[in-house]
Amino acid sequence: MTIYNNYPKFHIAVDCVIFTYDEDQLKVLLYPRNIEPHKGDWSLMGGFVDEAESFEDAARRVLMQTVGLSDIFLEQVQGFSKPDREPDDRVISMAFYALIPSDRHNSQLIETHNGRWWPINNLPKVVFDHSDMITCALSRLQHKASCELIGQELLPKRFTFTQLNNLYNAIFQRSFDQSNFRKKVAGLKTLIQTADKDNSNSKRGAFLYMFPKKQIPWTFHG
Repeated sequence: MTIYNNYPKFHIAVDCVIFTYDEDQLKVLLYPRNIEPHKGDWSLMGGFVDEAESFEDAARRVLMQTVGLSDIFLEQVQGFSKPDREPDDRVISMAFYALIPSDRHNSQLIETHNGRWWPINNLPKVVFDHSDMITCALSRLQHKASCELIGQELLPKRFTFTQLNNLYNAIFQRSFDQSNFRKKVAGLKTLIQTADKDNSNSKRGAFLYMFPKKQIPWTFHG
């Protein structure tokens, strides 16, 4: 008999807040639960941690099963451990958030699980404490966007300043002045301007930019 026998055993799980950016909106991937309790209600995708897995390994396994991707941005948010967070048993869950481009995920795989992308400002009611997980994940994403020029994981490989500005509007859920945003980003001298233009919105066109391989830290207050 060891000291561990004197303590209760809990279920350990991970839950993934999966963000994408599409149609000028930040969106979260939700699924209808296929088991009780709350069968049919909207939920984040998650799963239990296997004995040979770390939290990160389990989260990446869930993402592969969910969107068919492995080489994507993933960051730990925090643990959720209220004793009554699930009604049937004690489950401690570590939440992660992931960023995936809207054109890279396996849409057929998502449809197989009846998944749906929901705008961050128009989410349905979700099970357990998943609303808190989404709120904390969005806060962590906003912090990341304040400390470094974000977008490499969410925008096309080549993009306009307007697209980058709109992404920040979506992440922070407010409208930033485009002129001031352009000046601040241009002053960083971190983006690579290509010789090509996007002519879809005007005859003059807008230059397309790319991210460098290594990001330079910054501070963004809008």
